[in-house]
Amino acid sequence: MDQGTLDTLVILVGLLAASGFVIGLHYMNSPATARNGNLISMSGMALAVVVTFIALLFGEDGLSTEGLIIIVVGFIIGGAAGLLLALRVAMTAMPQLVSLFNAVGGGAAALVAIFDYLLIVGTDKESVSTTIFVILGVVIGSITFTGSLIASGKLQGLISGQPIKVPGGIYTTIALGAVALITTLLLVLSAGGSPVIELADEAKIGVLVVLLAASLTFGVTMVLPIGGADMPVVISLLNSFTGTAAAMSGFVLESPLLI
Repeated sequence: MDQGTLDTLVILVGLLAASGFVIGLHYMNSPATARNGNLISMSGMALAVVVTFIALLFGEDGLSTEGLIIIVVGFIIGGAAGLLLALRVAMTAMPQLVSLFNAVGGGAAALVAIFDYLLIVGTDKESVSTTIFVILGVVIGSITFTGSLIASGKLQGLISGQPIKVPGGIYTTIALGAVALITTLLLVLSAGGSPVIELADEAKIGVLVVLLAASLTFGVTMVLPIGGADMPVVISLLNSFTGTAAAMSGFVLESPLLI
């Protein structure tokens, strides 16, 4: 199979998988059809994973033995953990489990974005547009990761369900947001040898670390002051964050399926 045919197949199957997600969500509107909706969504995800694996295995660049081992090990560990949690967690604890899974998704998106930035920094690929997508992936994914963990902890009772004030209150959150914004601008305006700001590659990595720390802390300070009764709303918001972070990675990786 030539590369063009493979790319077309991946896009078509990706559209089919995405349609499965949308149809599955529609069926989840009613308790009578929720089970079928879950099965349809699950099938769409399985299809997306399989076609991505095939694209990596038979793609233009191929897949190294080390890469294959990492993917297979990831399948085994992730699949076993997901199956174990799903079987052992009571139905009444599903909201916090969903939040925990959402944290994993946000963390994964952030890690992919960080790795992408480390690959492009100091190279010809470090354009302004690519840097914007990568940095947004880091910020959104990091906020989702810590925010979802706090939400899950509140629902599980590991953290008090009462609103918890952070030192400095809203000013702390605003300050963290300002730090994230400033560091984002620094990285974007210094991308691709931009004449606006000149930063050494080592300095860019340092700025990225500050951005990561501010984003992770922002997720905590954003969710802690919110009461446990509002956690489902918070989880819904953070879930949309995860999708956005994944889409940012899709633009960087040039993956229509991920977008």
